[in-house]
Amino acid sequence: MDKQSIKTYQEFSEEKFTKRIIFNNGSSTAFILNFLPGQKLPAHKHPGADVYLLVVSGNGTIIIDGHENEVTEQDVIHTSDSEELSFINTSCEPVSLYVVLTKFSK
Repeated sequence: MDKQSIKTYQEFSEEKFTKRIIFNNGSSTAFILNFLPGQKLPAHKHPGADVYLLVVSGNGTIIIDGHENEVTEQDVIHTSDSEELSFINTSCEPVSLYVVLTKFSK
């Protein structure tokens, strides 16, 4: 067993959003993305992986294949490997997303 606290990984930077890896075992990776107001995660895909996101704190806008959806604390989102994902902290508060990437073979 390996136990971690999300709070340890909630580190913010004025320059850009931060990514802090919590676990990485090769087939899956768990990490925290931290955004100050106005910071963005550029649009991208994860070929060969499912993506699960949990909004740990704050709220913002997640964009999946060009469709904007407001998300808030405790929301859980799943995207497939073919979906394009981006995020913007549209609020006045910091936002942290807990993300798990799970690789699969087709």
